[in-house]
Amino acid sequence: MQWKKETITLENNTQVEAQAPVIISASRATDIPTFYADWFISRWEAGYLKWTNPFNNQPLYVSFKNVLAVVFWTKNPRPMFKYLDYMDKNIPNYYFQYTLNDYDKELFEAKVPSVASRIESFKQLSQRLGKNRVVWRFDPLMLTDTIDVTELLRRVKNIGDQLKNHTQKLVISFADIGSYKKVENNFKKEHVNYIEFTDESMEELAKGLQELNKEWNFEIGTCSEKIDLEKYAIVHNKCVDDDLMVELFSHDKELMEFLGVEVQQADLFSDGKIVKKRNLKDKGQREDCGCVMSKDIGQYNTCPHECNYCYANTSKELAKKNYQKHKEHPNGESILF
Repeated sequence: MQWKKETITLENNTQVEAQAPVIISASRATDIPTFYADWFISRWEAGYLKWTNPFNNQPLYVSFKNVLAVVFWTKNPRPMFKYLDYMDKNIPNYYFQYTLNDYDKELFEAKVPSVASRIESFKQLSQRLGKNRVVWRFDPLMLTDTIDVTELLRRVKNIGDQLKNHTQKLVISFADIGSYKKVENNFKKEHVNYIEFTDESMEELAKGLQELNKEWNFEIGTCSEKIDLEKYAIVHNKCVDDDLMVELFSHDKELMEFLGVEVQQADLFSDGKIVKKRNLKDKGQREDCGCVMSKDIGQYNTCPHECNYCYANTSKELAKKNYQKHKEHPNGESILF
């Protein structure tokens, strides 16, 4: 399935063809709420943006005309707080995937605010939107010569104990450093002695999470992981999640129609239930990704969090350079100006 096309008029009065997606991902490729909140809102008001395909470098215009849901991905949503009133009035439906790791000591996320600060931001966002609209991600889980499974679980517990009343879901992924050569090179350059997860260490960690979750009562899911951890009550997650959208936004009949949702009312012979009649799996993502289709509007090499494990940046220097260029043209059609 492909998105519908629309003819749009640019700010210079030129007419172009644009994709008109129903679901926006903002974004797997960069942290839009942290660094590009002003830009996103200005583009939403304009009704479109320009996105550059990272594989062929060709520009593509994206219209917001048909958008019914936005999934935000962030490590620090605070710069977007000032727009929440606007978003509530103008964006039909949205929720946050909020990555909150604890690698402060190692500086694996060099420009990210402290764990304590991000926990406070998480609580504030949850109190404003509701705990089911803010998903906690500890992503990725990492092992090194100083972080073993026990230490990693201790750090997860510290955060989870503070968020147990502020979210209903925890999403995890296991760092797979060797699959990303540029990440592996970054770690070697910065003398990080990482340790790859094995099936045994993944199961050890999953068992520990199951025990911790007796106190939290979260739904726990893995992001794009092949391993089956269901015996530890850990499911395969969908981050761009049609099930969550049904839970949150069932009042939006147009969105439910797009998702292929049919609500069957209870009667004398059966309980009411929700039936999904469309398979919207995003074929552009990894094989083990469960997400439904969306249009990601971020750009690679634009996130200056300086995370060592980032697969979306060729280098920290290039990401910083592109972000500085963006600040010179903050209301441009694209993040990459």
